[in-house]
Amino acid sequence: MPTIEEVRAQDVWNNCAVRSVASGVMGGGLGLFMGLFLGALDNPIMQDEMTGRQQFIYTAKQMGRRSWSSCKAFAIMGLVFSAAECVTEKARAKHDTTNTVVAGCVTGGTMSAKGWK
Repeated sequence: MPTIEEVRAQDVWNNCAVRSVASGVMGGGLGLFMGLFLGALDNPIMQDEMTGRQQFIYTAKQMGRRSWSSCKAFAIMGLVFSAAECVTEKARAKHDTTNTVVAGCVTGGTMSAKGWK
């Protein structure tokens, strides 16, 4: 039998706004780390003509740009997906894979409509 605190925590987590914001924050964190990793792998076109300091500055700037861009994209994807899935689940009063499919379609449509990468 769950305790009162566990029931209250479950009620808070079942709120679509709470779930969506949490997914957006976690998605942003994931995007931040992916951007840092992928930005570090970029090589400048004129690498042979750049000094070590110039290459370091270029790589740092690329990592910053990539991490911020990925952070925004993943945060929005997480937020939209979680909100769409939660609203669909509440509207249908069912917990099945159809909710996930609908949320994926809504997220894909939203991301493509805005022109995000």
